[in-house]
Amino acid sequence: MTDQVVRLMTAEDRAAVIELLAASDPWKRLGYQANDWHNYFTPLPQGRDSYVVDQNGRVAGIAVVRQKFLLGDYLELLGVADWAKGKGLGRLLLAHVEAAVFSRAKNLFACVSDFNDQARHFYKKQGYREIGPMPNFLIPGSAEILLRKTSGPTRGK
Repeated sequence: MTDQVVRLMTAEDRAAVIELLAASDPWKRLGYQANDWHNYFTPLPQGRDSYVVDQNGRVAGIAVVRQKFLLGDYLELLGVADWAKGKGLGRLLLAHVEAAVFSRAKNLFACVSDFNDQARHFYKKQGYREIGPMPNFLIPGSAEILLRKTSGPTRGK
């Protein structure tokens, strides 16, 4: 039986998170390297909620949420280690993020690369809608697609 828990990221998780992200796509294809992730996570992202999913004492995934973005929050980063994919850990991590976000806001936004079919399918299954592409946003010839999941309008009944 596996022990899975979503918890706040700590400084002790930094090396495992950097290794996880540096070794996986879409980050490699987008040109991110270990040094980029080291700079992002040193110190831990300020003004953001950073969570890890821990499986049997090993960091298997990371999520970073920026609050107060377009009348909601923004899922700035979601990644699952290659060795942990297909085990429901991304869904577990995202559900934890959504519970926190929807307790204070009506919208959760995310972006996904247009070439990342696996992630696009994942988010669609979780109820996200593609809002529109941002061409040449991170790399030439590719678009980042803005996604939104909502619990309803921010104003009105």
